[in-house]
Amino acid sequence: MELSIVSPCYGAPTLLKELARQISAVASEITPDYEIILVEDASPDNSREIIREICAADKHVKGIFLSRNFGQQPAINAGLDAATGEWVTVLDCDLQNPPSHIKALYEKAQEGYDLVFASRQDRPDNFFMTEGSKLFNRLMSFLTGVKQDPSIAEFAIYNRKVIDAMKQMGDYVRYYPLMDKWVGFKRSSVVVPHDERTDGKESSYSMKKRIELAVTTSIAFSTKALHMIVYCGLTISVIAFIAAIVLALETLISGIDVSGWFTLFVSMWFLAGIIIMVMGIVAIYIGNIFMEVKGRPTYIIGERLNM
Repeated sequence: MELSIVSPCYGAPTLLKELARQISAVASEITPDYEIILVEDASPDNSREIIREICAADKHVKGIFLSRNFGQQPAINAGLDAATGEWVTVLDCDLQNPPSHIKALYEKAQEGYDLVFASRQDRPDNFFMTEGSKLFNRLMSFLTGVKQDPSIAEFAIYNRKVIDAMKQMGDYVRYYPLMDKWVGFKRSSVVVPHDERTDGKESSYSMKKRIELAVTTSIAFSTKALHMIVYCGLTISVIAFIAAIVLALETLISGIDVSGWFTLFVSMWFLAGIIIMVMGIVAIYIGNIFMEVKGRPTYIIGERLNM
């Protein structure tokens, strides 16, 4: 297989037929040897029935139905595991990334690149979505120590050797914009427009979900939070030491009695908050270790079509 196109599907049933049509149109221009893999992530609508119709009408289209909702990254993982192409493209199902630009990614890759990303320009999202995306990427960059480009998401094309390298990573928590940086290889990007959704729906990625993803992913891919605990503890110790010296000098020089109950009350609650925060961060790390050592799969397939 020359080209595989993977699309995780959730919450966009009215767009799926147009998605498959547009992908087929551009893929057939590149090569007759292509496959389209639609990974249905237990969407609470009639997406499965629509994918069945698409698969029945076009044998190039393959359907994967997950047993429950696992999330976008596990759905991408399922599609990449099933893809057999020498080149593999990943794009969302909402048509905000026009499938017609798959050809531009493929042609750029033929210049000698192993990964080519779509750099989204002129995004039509509202203020909260735009600023939320910037905040998410800043948070990810800070927590992981890897600079994140807010214009780049999942829309990309990968050479087979990149896919095979990422498959070797046994992480239970998977986030491909970080994984593809870790494996390396020669990369480039192509500027593409970012269209509005035509079905009138908002993205299912709320700000709360973005923050949860940033925290979970950063802890799974980095130990920076643990280092922050050390720095925080050191800072508190220094502040406490300086405060003790100031209070002692104030008492000795000025003869002013310092209220003991107030300082004790404030310091106890301050330290209690720090201890709870530290325990929470450590608990998340332990929870991730617990999930990793159990060795559970990141997804479970309930049904396959045309495979």
